[in-house]
Amino acid sequence: MWVPPENHDPVLLHAPTRKSVGVFGAVRVEDGRLTTCISQKFNASTFQLFLQQLLRHRRSGRKLFVVLDNASWHHARALRPWLRDHRRILRLDFLPPYSPELNGVERVWKLTRRLCTHNRYFPVLGELVQTVCDQFARWRRPNAILRRLCAVI
Repeated sequence: MWVPPENHDPVLLHAPTRKSVGVFGAVRVEDGRLTTCISQKFNASTFQLFLQQLLRHRRSGRKLFVVLDNASWHHARALRPWLRDHRRILRLDFLPPYSPELNGVERVWKLTRRLCTHNRYFPVLGELVQTVCDQFARWRRPNAILRRLCAVI
């Protein structure tokens, strides 16, 4: 940024640093519904809670297929007994390593940042979280935007 010499140095506001909130998310490719779960950390137990939440959205009599990247908590030993108990109704399919471009929900995160956070100042983390959660709430209903964004061709 260039500032004329006769002016004072500009003051740029920036978002709080070293603070974060994690979000698990999945899009039902059939209709574009988004399901999210906010968590302070990512681990096997929080991932299991998210999977339990996803199972509540499963259509009766249908198996739920979840496409995942290879995060360590997706492969945690602590999950194995629970996954074994639910193998009739839940299947986890893993993308090849280092291929985020194949993960549809990564496109959702990118769109969320563009719509909600780009060129905006949030003085506290709570305001940013609320803005993002408001967007997620709009996407909980069937919508064509996420359906196209995460389409499997």
